[in-house]
Amino acid sequence: MHKKITLLALLALSLNSFAETNALQKAINGSHRSAEHKARDIYRHPEETLEFFELQPNMTVVEIWPGGQAWYTEILAPYLKDQGKLYAAHFDENSSTPYFVKSLAQFKQKLATNPEVYGQVITTTLETSGQLKIAPNNSADRILTFRNVHNWMKSGQAEKAFKIMYQALKPSGILGVVEHRNPADTKQDLAALSGYVTEAYVIQLANQAGFKLVTTSQINANPKDTHTHPHGVWSLPPALKGGETNKTSFIAIGESDRMTLKFIKPE
Repeated sequence: MHKKITLLALLALSLNSFAETNALQKAINGSHRSAEHKARDIYRHPEETLEFFELQPNMTVVEIWPGGQAWYTEILAPYLKDQGKLYAAHFDENSSTPYFVKSLAQFKQKLATNPEVYGQVITTTLETSGQLKIAPNNSADRILTFRNVHNWMKSGQAEKAFKIMYQALKPSGILGVVEHRNPADTKQDLAALSGYVTEAYVIQLANQAGFKLVTTSQINANPKDTHTHPHGVWSLPPALKGGETNKTSFIAIGESDRMTLKFIKPE
């Protein structure tokens, strides 16, 4: 009898896992995503990345600085809308940086174009004065940040950003970080002007805030990336900042080599 119950439990768990994977694939393949955005899946590996971060549809999730195009929001919003909750911690609307204000406006406009998909998204603000919260303290099951650490380093706000994320995450919650990766033997520029950051430095920032590293993944690695480009990561797609100069070779490399790190907030 005990063995039968165990087998039934395993079957139920397997079916539940299949349903979650199917729901994620449905969000990734949804018609609300543009062909241009889907074309980047081969570099960003959204299904594998979100599975690595152990995302489930009934979770409270904070996406940090989703940008104007809302690339990951397109996937997270439909996946979480029925059972979970998505906070999009964006730029400050009162920022003195025009790019931030424009990006936030684009993001809000995108959400408004498809209420069926994005109607449940809660837009908050990540700003390092600490006056505003990205989510209530100890409320998030997952906090996800994609290629933002170098921006915080450039403005000297990286330590504060990690502390803010730590406050919002539940004990035993997971922080998922994807970032452009510098080779391990590189002396890290503390302003990260190239856009590349060493894994060791990101781990140091997370540890200082109280996080503990669980594991790393090579899901978003790109061995073709030499990391030495005239315009840093922005030499590569999709920015191609150098214009036509060496454009073909940069396209052949693809998007940047990226670390994928999973941290936990200890209980």
